[in-house]
Amino acid sequence: MSQPEQKETAEKPELNSEPEQKTVSVNPRAVCNVCKRLYRDPKILPCLHTFCSDCIGQLEPFCGSPRSCRLDGDGKSGEAADANRAAIAVLCPDCDSEVDIPQSGPAGLSTDHLALDEVFLETLVTDGSLGCDLCGEGDAESRCEVCCVNLCEFCCQAHRRQKRTASHSVQALEDLKARGRLCRPVLCPLHPGQELRLFCQPCDLPVCLECAATLHRDHYCCPTHDVIDRHGDRIRELVNACLRPRLERLEELLQKVETSQETLQVRVDTTANEIRVFARGYASAVEAHCLSLLRRLEELRVQRRNHLHLQRAQLQQALLDVRGSVEFAERLLSCGSEAEILSTKGVTLRRLTSLVESSYDPHPATVAPDDGSSICFLPREPAGQVEGYPVVGVVNSKVVDVSRCTIEGEGLHQGQEGQRSHFTLVCRDSAGEQMARGGEHVLVSIVHKEKKSCKVETTVDDNTDGTYRVSYTPEEPGAYSVWVCVKAQHVKGSPFILDVQRKFRHHSGKFHCCSFCSSGGAKEARCGCPGTMPGGFKGCGHGHKGHPRKPHWSCCGSTVEKSECLPTSVLAAVSPRSHLRTVEL
Repeated sequence: MSQPEQKETAEKPELNSEPEQKTVSVNPRAVCNVCKRLYRDPKILPCLHTFCSDCIGQLEPFCGSPRSCRLDGDGKSGEAADANRAAIAVLCPDCDSEVDIPQSGPAGLSTDHLALDEVFLETLVTDGSLGCDLCGEGDAESRCEVCCVNLCEFCCQAHRRQKRTASHSVQALEDLKARGRLCRPVLCPLHPGQELRLFCQPCDLPVCLECAATLHRDHYCCPTHDVIDRHGDRIRELVNACLRPRLERLEELLQKVETSQETLQVRVDTTANEIRVFARGYASAVEAHCLSLLRRLEELRVQRRNHLHLQRAQLQQALLDVRGSVEFAERLLSCGSEAEILSTKGVTLRRLTSLVESSYDPHPATVAPDDGSSICFLPREPAGQVEGYPVVGVVNSKVVDVSRCTIEGEGLHQGQEGQRSHFTLVCRDSAGEQMARGGEHVLVSIVHKEKKSCKVETTVDDNTDGTYRVSYTPEEPGAYSVWVCVKAQHVKGSPFILDVQRKFRHHSGKFHCCSFCSSGGAKEARCGCPGTMPGGFKGCGHGHKGHPRKPHWSCCGSTVEKSECLPTSVLAAVSPRSHLRTVEL
């Protein structure tokens, strides 16, 4: 029997044979999750989950793909084999990810050689003695790792005596069982018996010697051990530097969510007990009120539970994706041979890279922000009437208490004419703690105390954190009343007194001795003082009529340097030349 025939005979029981396969295996890595049997021709999906080639071919196409294109075991259409058809999308049975099957069908996917190793090792452990693959008579005691055949003692000796197989590595089956793992050589699918020992750089594929001499003779091919470090380090870098920390963080966040769910339930149960104890002291009206309170509590529980459930589902899915890929990559690096790593490094790198670039990477502060600790029962809070009876007691999750609201900022008591001022309303609950969210009905009114028709327009901005920024711009000076109401109730201290001061008028001219000197003798230069000069001059001069005899402002005539500029009405009262326009010199 030739070596290719030996290989074919040896691999048929492992990959394609149906008889007496066990439905339950000790090692779950040797069992397909779809058919629940030992792997037969295992293929790796783009999401790094492995299934039998036949099982992948039987998956229904994802919505949008025609049902007539259902794949069979050899990758062809169930109705018509179209070589040029597009790739078909299916859902992974493990993670529900949408993955693409290549045009050639499941046969075009990468083979999971690690799964084949697990299947053979499982066969050694569970099936007991194996028959010789060459003579079929004696019990197999060893295995040729090159030819992948099980040999009895007689055939093993003959195998070693033949010149062609004398250099093959032959291992005792007992040693393979004790070792606990198996590294099988990866053989070329085009040249049976030839191991993939070279790597074609342009094609990015491991090849055998015959492939390198024929199909890849013009390409640069090098031994696999020369490139394994570079490609293996890239996988290792993605796992250790990016995905391993994220895996740990996702596990911590998931634990946080699960803990919050337990805390929420405990808090809800405690509050429910308080409600029941309170309700026992009342008659039928109080009993009806008790049921109403429990319904409100259930609404709060469902609301928070749904939020936590959504976060838990998102974290579980992200954790499942990252954990599965990390475990596969680590097992590939630790258990796979050079050819096995290079054979699957393409799909592995694509999956790991897509996970690294995944947008879902939540910050710890955004996960489980409320575990139900804000839920409390207020037994003395008025709750209206039930069946005509006044009742008290409400289920509260930080409701605003108007009597404890406070106002911050100087803009509440002082303002200036024509300038925008601000103050901040802080809504607090009955415990005096600031509310964590906005949405309250806030009303602010600012009215002049003497001129009731003079109202100031106000703007209230909800900061969504329990605070509200109030802005206003008064147009007239004087005293104002400021009403601040929350839920149609005055906050403590309302109405407040607001003092709006008159706008300070700055001088627009010069503080000089006379217009003649400051203007360099210009006749058209005017001054705010009543001084005049003969000879057609329109300003003042030293010693002439009306000159204040001291330095003064050219805009209003004030003799005080650090003063406010006098308004036009004041200037008209002190100056007979009020019709003259004040000019900056």
